[in-house]
Amino acid sequence: MAFDINLLGIIACPVCKGKLDYNKVDDVLICKFDKLVFPINDSIPVLLEEQATPLDNQPSES
Repeated sequence: MAFDINLLGIIACPVCKGKLDYNKVDDVLICKFDKLVFPINDSIPVLLEEQATPLDNQPSES
């Protein structure tokens, strides 16, 4: 089961409450304002600040 991109209309960054972008290649959600990357585990976004990684650490950005 893949991440449902329709969720992008109702979920937000837990830090700034801003828009999240989906990176299909890495299967992650990205907040460009906070420069944070949120993982998606088993098609479920993990929107916890302590689980996020800095955007700089991502191998590829799409």
